[in-house]
Amino acid sequence: MDVLDEYSGHTDPGGAAIRRSLAPLTISKVSVGPMDNNAYLLTCTATNEALLIDAANEPERIADLVGAEDGRPELRHLVTTHRHHDHWQALGAVAGMFQTRQIAHPLDAPELPIPMDELVSHGDRVEFGEISLEVIHLRGHTPGSIALLYRGPDRPHLFTGDSLFPGGPGKTWSAEDFASLMDDLESRVFGELPDDTWVYPGHGDDTTLGAERPSLKEWRERGW
Repeated sequence: MDVLDEYSGHTDPGGAAIRRSLAPLTISKVSVGPMDNNAYLLTCTATNEALLIDAANEPERIADLVGAEDGRPELRHLVTTHRHHDHWQALGAVAGMFQTRQIAHPLDAPELPIPMDELVSHGDRVEFGEISLEVIHLRGHTPGSIALLYRGPDRPHLFTGDSLFPGGPGKTWSAEDFASLMDDLESRVFGELPDDTWVYPGHGDDTTLGAERPSLKEWRERGW
């Protein structure tokens, strides 16, 4: 698989992956499957230990992203952001290939295709190598949807699953779920993090909190 080192936030289904290099961490993004799902490979530069966010589809392409050469990252952790089928189609296969530790929120874990090794809730941390990710529980898209926050040396980096996209929150199926997701986004994300926070969603292009913040009132009023 081609991996481009000019990180734009945009990937094409079936196309090249893109990689962002920070001092302690590299972030590689690839689009997999028919729904343009994003899978993110995070690698600690000090230890070469890696974590994958959402083994969504196409396990062979995910394995290609990890690589086969000497010195490839050691993929040890798989985090599933939520229970919807399009985000775990490759979970069993990738877990089998790399003998990883599986991680999810307890409210969504029972509907995932293989058992989880670790259950995480709001405020917990997921650690790999010398990297620590903060777990943010965002209730509404599913009961156990989580985001993962890396406080980088340049800015915060937030992996939101299907809870936040460019242009609005993720889909909900009732007024109560929508209000819950908006409440959590406003208090736990926009209320806590700065405008330069980079947002890596579960589908499509990246965004920043600053680009989305002016629309919060509009989202609340439109109800989706």
